[in-house]
Amino acid sequence: MKKYAVAVFTAVGLMSLPVMAAEDSGFYAGAGIGFSNLESESIELFEGDGGSIKLDDDDVAWKLFGGWRLNKYIAFELAYFDLGSFTDETNFDVDDLPLPTPVSTTDNIDIKTTADLTGFAPYVVGTWPIGMFEVSGKLGYAFWDADLNVCGSNQDLFACEDVSEDGEDFAWGVGAGVTLLDNINVKVEYEGIEIEDADVSIWWLTGAWRF
Repeated sequence: MKKYAVAVFTAVGLMSLPVMAAEDSGFYAGAGIGFSNLESESIELFEGDGGSIKLDDDDVAWKLFGGWRLNKYIAFELAYFDLGSFTDETNFDVDDLPLPTPVSTTDNIDIKTTADLTGFAPYVVGTWPIGMFEVSGKLGYAFWDADLNVCGSNQDLFACEDVSEDGEDFAWGVGAGVTLLDNINVKVEYEGIEIEDADVSIWWLTGAWRF
């Protein structure tokens, strides 16, 4: 509830800024490439006790986005993102795993977990121009899909399982950029998504055309 309240009050505060001339408004569209990190303290592989792993990995990310600038200070933006594929490996004692059926091995089991994370996010963006330069901040919600692939193996067995999850969580970002030739905006951004069981952070380099 507090997250919704912060987003609402921020949006209202931004919209209270003075409206500027028409040439500062209009559509924009762009793309970005970045470096993403997903860190999860606890991913449960099985119901109940045991089988909990950590996931901490980096990958290359990309996004497409577009929006509408009400004026030079306020914009509404929608982005589609693909944050890449995150992989981690863990070793378990077979006796510690709540396996549904007994296994005919006493060897440890290597668990490899891969998570692909995609989604889209609407934002309210606030920008403060300083000549041709600008600083910005944005608040929104990320609607994400995670596809997990979990494989367990040792010298006696090999098994894999696919799991899909989705959700929506608070997202935010800050950035600094420059506008060239009146229409080309280049920006460096840092974004975070506060997923319940994981923290996602992304550094972006983006380019946009302001129509």
